[in-house]
Amino acid sequence: MPEAGDSNIEFAHELSHGHDHAGPHLTRERWHTIVEVLEVILLAIVAVATAYSGFQAAKWDAEEAHRYGESSTLYTRAATERTAGVQVLAADAAMFTAWLQAHYDNKPQLQEDLEHRFSPDYTVAFHAWLKTDPFTNDDAPVGPAAMPEYHNRVAEEADKTTNEADRIFDSGHDAAHEAESYVRDTVLFALVLFLVAMAQRFTRRSTRISMNALAGLILVLVLISLLRLPRI
Repeated sequence: MPEAGDSNIEFAHELSHGHDHAGPHLTRERWHTIVEVLEVILLAIVAVATAYSGFQAAKWDAEEAHRYGESSTLYTRAATERTAGVQVLAADAAMFTAWLQAHYDNKPQLQEDLEHRFSPDYTVAFHAWLKTDPFTNDDAPVGPAAMPEYHNRVAEEADKTTNEADRIFDSGHDAAHEAESYVRDTVLFALVLFLVAMAQRFTRRSTRISMNALAGLILVLVLISLLRLPRI
């Protein structure tokens, strides 16, 4: 009987000793599983965010090209309009020179015919110039084109077109900046992937958790940056 009692005590001791070893092992497996789940979540978020960031970067690149192309078209149109405006002014100036010659030659009929050839805008300035008594008043403007009443509508339209081209060109630069911001975030997402991949190489709990925590912090900061960026 004593031998049977001793056997029971030894058996109970072995069971107790076995449970002491199983406890830390189960705990280690548990934290390892938890960390792996968190890593999978991090990787999933990074995968989706990276795809979205790359998509937005590509769209902003396309928008940049579109805006630069549109501004180039407007600059070309403005140059054409400005050339036309110069031609209109040159024609009016030539007519005005001929009118002056007719005036000094005392040819009123020729003067009248030349006046009818002025452009509408130049005609308004011409009559305003005559009111300054230019042939006796030394302070009178040198010609109708120097009058405040003179407006070259074609040239003014060219200025408006140029201003619009400048605005669109600047917006193209802004689009390029937004594309660069999305590319920057994509690179930072790649850094998060690197940190998670490196963390999986470590078996030491503190090291692995620290690297994943750093990856998670960077991920949160980049996600905040991503949400603040304008979208197309």
